[in-house]
Amino acid sequence: MEGTDSYLDWIESNKIPVGKWAKGFVDLLTDHAAWFFDGVSAVLETVVLAILWVLQAPHPLVVVIAVAGLAWWARRSVGFTAFALFGLLLIINQGYWEETTETLALVLAATAVCMSAGVPVGIAAARRPWLFAALRPVLDLMQTIPTFVYLIPALILFGLGMVPGLIATVIFAIPAPIRLTHLGITSTPKELIEAGEAFGASRSQLLWKVELPYAMPQIMAGLTQTIMLSLSMVVIAALVGADGLGVPTLRALNQVNIAKGFEVGIAIVLIAIILDRLFRRSES
Repeated sequence: MEGTDSYLDWIESNKIPVGKWAKGFVDLLTDHAAWFFDGVSAVLETVVLAILWVLQAPHPLVVVIAVAGLAWWARRSVGFTAFALFGLLLIINQGYWEETTETLALVLAATAVCMSAGVPVGIAAARRPWLFAALRPVLDLMQTIPTFVYLIPALILFGLGMVPGLIATVIFAIPAPIRLTHLGITSTPKELIEAGEAFGASRSQLLWKVELPYAMPQIMAGLTQTIMLSLSMVVIAALVGADGLGVPTLRALNQVNIAKGFEVGIAIVLIAIILDRLFRRSES
């Protein structure tokens, strides 16, 4: 046992400076690429503020009616339209409309970033197996590493506010569209591809006319998964200064306020259900 303890002491005394390397890398980015992160922060903040203006500038009832109309256009369902109308009116009744619009702005911005980047990466990974093999451990790391770990460098690089919350949300959610787009493209039956090639279709034509239409259910599943994962990050985003429903959630937690916690939880659940039904692909 003494020999084993000595080996353990030797291993612990020769600690690999992983933390110092990470700190040095972040310091390097801060010293030499601050202009880049400031630019990214300005662009993302502008996007979030633009979405927030669209949601907050009109009267709340106008937004509620518009969402109800969108629900009817998307689903042609009286039940879902009534649910969306009732859910949003209940959120207004509980006094969380402003926080809800702030959360919606963050979720929609994060979803737009994830889908605009994740779908092309998933297509590229489907066309190049070596790329997906290289991406797989990175995607696993992004979804399994504790969120608080990369909140620290996000705070240093982007400062307090909506942007670090958006970055953390994107890191957590973007593996979903990448994986599901890759799955949809690679699961396209060979018979369909061979039929397209027999008619003289080029690679781009095969992608747009065969593979993407076949993969669309998986891509839409990636969209809804991204929305749900983004909503699950509202509390985490509040820890780095992002506004929204995460702020009253943290207050309820700190005050052990069951009533407030239940009210905010209901608002988050209603928004999650409405967004999921709006963007879910029709079964028909």
